[in-house]
Amino acid sequence: MNPLDATRPALREATRTDPCVNCGSRLTGLCQPLDAAALDDISADSERFAQPARSVLFREGDQASRAFSISSGVVKLSRLLADGKQQVVGFRFPGDIVGYGAAATYPYDAELLTSGAFCKIERRRLDTLLRRYPVMERRLLDMCLAELAATQEHLVTVGRRSAEARVASFLLGLEEAWRRRGALPDPLPMPMTRSDIGDFLGLTLETVSRTFTAFKKAKWVEEPAHQKLRIRDRQTLADLAEGVVQEF
Repeated sequence: MNPLDATRPALREATRTDPCVNCGSRLTGLCQPLDAAALDDISADSERFAQPARSVLFREGDQASRAFSISSGVVKLSRLLADGKQQVVGFRFPGDIVGYGAAATYPYDAELLTSGAFCKIERRRLDTLLRRYPVMERRLLDMCLAELAATQEHLVTVGRRSAEARVASFLLGLEEAWRRRGALPDPLPMPMTRSDIGDFLGLTLETVSRTFTAFKKAKWVEEPAHQKLRIRDRQTLADLAEGVVQEF
């Protein structure tokens, strides 16, 4: 018997699961609770691919026949309003899933703010896998509940808080989004433009820019490089977001 034969099953196992090792979905997303056999099952029915920054994953109104799990990268979700303005409805990070819902068409555009890698799977096949693996179905429910809670908090932020409180809340939320993914980069990646942030928070570009300038002048945050952010005074930002600090 060839001595390599005994090692081949382990090598095949490592080869099958290796693409999932550093995947955002495996670390914090839909695939987190799955064992190697379940990962193999899902991998066989999904397609891995990459796209460059500023490319479009899908458009609002496209047939919603596939769901996308973000392995790496940041995605902006937006809708075009009747007056021609853009409304950013959210940002998605590694481990998040986009394009999965009850509607027959996608309700928003999905645009990459950075280069990204994805797993694409047919929605019907995903539904079958969810029934086959209850832990995966439970994980999806937990992710949906977390997204609902975040949406409710965002509505409070936009509806009741000052411009400064909205930006402070956004920055803390950005930090928490990276923290939940098992690592807190220093500095934080912030691929959103000032315009993106304004469209998300219901603020003008000028207001967002002015608020960032004030925060940097107060030394609460700094931007050491393009699209990079470092929070210097987390407590003050938290107090501002909650209305404890009214002026600065």
